Amino acid sequence: MHYESTRGEAPRVTAAAAIVQGIAPDGGLYVPAEFPAVALSEIAAFPGLSYQERAARIITPFLENFAPAEIRACIGAAYNTRKFAHPAIAPLKSLGDGSYILELWHGPTYAFKDMALQLMPHLLVLSRRKTGKAAESVILVATSGDTGKAALEGFRDVPGTRIIVFFPAEGVSEVQKRQMVTQEGSNTYVVGVAGNFDDAQSGVKEIFTDSEMRARLKAAGFEFSSANSINWGRLLPQIVYYFSAYADLLAIGGVKSGEPVNFVVPTGNFGNILAGFYARLMGLPVKRLVLAANANNVLTDFVRTGVYDRRRPFYKTISPSMDILISSNLERLLYALTGRDAAAVRTWMGELKERGVYRVPEVVAEQVRAIFWSDWADDATALATIKETFRRYGYLLDPHTAVAVAVHARYRAATADGAPSIILSTASPFKFNRDVARAVIGEEAAARHDEFALLEILARETGWPVPEGLRNLAEKPVRHRRVVRREEMKKVVAEILGI
Repeated sequence: MHYESTRGEAPRVTAAAAIVQGIAPDGGLYVPAEFPAVALSEIAAFPGLSYQERAARIITPFLENFAPAEIRACIGAAYNTRKFAHPAIAPLKSLGDGSYILELWHGPTYAFKDMALQLMPHLLVLSRRKTGKAAESVILVATSGDTGKAALEGFRDVPGTRIIVFFPAEGVSEVQKRQMVTQEGSNTYVVGVAGNFDDAQSGVKEIFTDSEMRARLKAAGFEFSSANSINWGRLLPQIVYYFSAYADLLAIGGVKSGEPVNFVVPTGNFGNILAGFYARLMGLPVKRLVLAANANNVLTDFVRTGVYDRRRPFYKTISPSMDILISSNLERLLYALTGRDAAAVRTWMGELKERGVYRVPEVVAEQVRAIFWSDWADDATALATIKETFRRYGYLLDPHTAVAVAVHARYRAATADGAPSIILSTASPFKFNRDVARAVIGEEAAARHDEFALLEILARETGWPVPEGLRNLAEKPVRHRRVVRREEMKKVVAEILGI
């Protein structure tokens, strides 16, 4: 299994090299040269397997030259009861109306990014060994909230690595910010950016592709890599939970073998839902992928029109991990739907960079609409959905998952599709407790307390327990205080590395 760049101007590489490099030298994203098929008969046997066993089956074909025992060791180190609070790792919960919630937030940072970022560091260390890399890996991360803490926790004190996380200084929740700025570890660095996520992400991409910076790194014994979903080693583990959710639905009789289901995914950078697209390519019976966006609805407009236009107002919402206008992983989808037309992808990505907009041909737009359906929900709708879902089902949603639940209701109303739906829940409601409290206990009551006091208040009012790792967050000492402008990011990286 080799990997190629979506922009077609870089040589094919092994899985290990793709994971170590993160991004291709031509600025493209690595994708597998082919996708292995998983037969329905094999999927039908998944209910009898643990999450770890399911992960090994899905991941192994993508990692040629990795011994099965090595892969199992990585999976065992990532997914265990020391790291995840639920033995099922990613449990499926029924809402009782033919829809199900896939809880992806039982890991150490209480967000779905743990599903990938607990495994990725182990894959990276193994990949460095296989490629004979003596250079120390410098993990650069741009985060809209949850990726940063999950990456920091995953790479903390991992030998041969340093991790530098950039986050929008005023674009994350107080709990998210506190999780990052109190991060421990001798190899961890956290820097706020005076701007939004797109500023942080664009700055990181510019550093990655700066040939002069790469030369300085090489001379000093460093090499860049990434923990964002632009890195295949981050995206690959996400395919697993789509297969696992379907297996759990089979186990409880919510679906018959081979019967298609819908997946509803709140997304901003398109990585989470792209993993579902890849699962579908591999043979998982997926009917529609329902893309749920917030007010930064650039992806919804693209699905509907075939035009990607980031030239629009940026909104700071209560679902900050989706506050994104440049969705990096969409490039991988376009590469697949055009029959791997790298020249077309290069043209569109160039237009996006230069003009802020591109349009795909109608034949491609029709393929997108055949697989994806999209709508968006504003903050008021998300708050109302949190309130109504708790009233009706006793189930507590975070704002991102609330967007997905609201969009799913619109999808059913618009299409009359009665197929079972699995809604991906991306964060613990306690990570966004102020807005959850506003919805459940009222604006006035929530306004009287800070986010950290609201943890216990929300638990008392709802009967839901506070995640253990969030209880004493306010008392932890702040270790990272720096805030810079986008144009200073390159200089900061050089200072941190001493080059």
